[in-house]
Amino acid sequence: MKKNFLLLLLSLTSYSTVWAYQTEELKQTLQQLSDKVLEADSTIPGILIHVEAPDMYFSYSVASGVSDIKTGASLNPEGSVRIASNTKTYVAASILRLWEEGKLNLNDPISKYISQEHSDILEDDGYEMDTITIHHLLTHTSGMYDHAASNTYFQKVFGEPSYEWTRTEQIQGCADWGDPLFKPGEEFSYSDTGYILLGEVIEKLTGESLGEAVRTLIGFEKLGLESTWWEKLEQKPETASDRIHQYFQGNDTYGYDPSLDLNGGGGLVANSKDLALFYQELFSGNVFDESATLDTMLTKISFPESYTPTSDYRMGIFYFNFDEVEVYSHSGFWGTEVTYIPELNATVSVITTQFGKIGVMRQLLRDVIELLQETE
Repeated sequence: MKKNFLLLLLSLTSYSTVWAYQTEELKQTLQQLSDKVLEADSTIPGILIHVEAPDMYFSYSVASGVSDIKTGASLNPEGSVRIASNTKTYVAASILRLWEEGKLNLNDPISKYISQEHSDILEDDGYEMDTITIHHLLTHTSGMYDHAASNTYFQKVFGEPSYEWTRTEQIQGCADWGDPLFKPGEEFSYSDTGYILLGEVIEKLTGESLGEAVRTLIGFEKLGLESTWWEKLEQKPETASDRIHQYFQGNDTYGYDPSLDLNGGGGLVANSKDLALFYQELFSGNVFDESATLDTMLTKISFPESYTPTSDYRMGIFYFNFDEVEVYSHSGFWGTEVTYIPELNATVSVITTQFGKIGVMRQLLRDVIELLQETE
């Protein structure tokens, strides 16, 4: 008996030693991947990567580069960034939590929940408000023009970065700068305007600010999201690190007023760890009360046979077959991307602090997935 116990102890000790070595090697390789990108592309001030892989008992963040070009301050692996459209996954999850609570029906017309003023603005532009549903907005199948994709909006944002936008002005922009694209449900077209309307729905049904409502509906504290907050609507948590400078074609956007992307299409600030952790908890079944709700969120959208969508968008999240690996993912305008890999039960978040580096982020994702597959 004693001999068998000693053999078991030696076996466990050996396994623990090997796993500790693999974990340390994985950490070093992640850092090397990040460092090499900066060596190859001097236009990127900084890169952050976080890997959340519970089956491998691995949760780790790396950073390369600087937080601020002017000061040259080193990039903190726990530094926070504006995550822009990554916010849409949180908004979609919040809407589905309200659906679980019986406070809305996904097939309800949005005219039931948004202000008469906003309904009138859109109706005057030709939108049939009684036929556009919550489901259409969640899946970008409403036919709604995207105010944030308009050249006029870009010129206004970058021409006057301190301007404070209202939701009403952005909805008016949708009507003024474009027209309905198609009848609801017929096609897919990504629209920030649709998600700022969902933000309005959340506020109306909860009676709270969007920041407070999403925090409560998702359960930030329960999930351990200690570095996530809704900019301008909430105070930065004491546990969160300072926000990092993010750049657009060399311009520092740190001081741009957050209202340019605040009302549901974007608005959240988080670090790379919280980004990955939220996705991991979402797919682990810890956000919704019922597992069927996640299934609803991830259901493939049906379109008329005459139409083939260019993207496979579910509710607040894209589905990809990435190098023969199934993944669920979303990105944000300023250079954020978070991806859940079902076969590994792992999440990878990648952040570049320079806009327009989607190719770099995808290559890093590819490298990290391969690394995890080899380590598993």
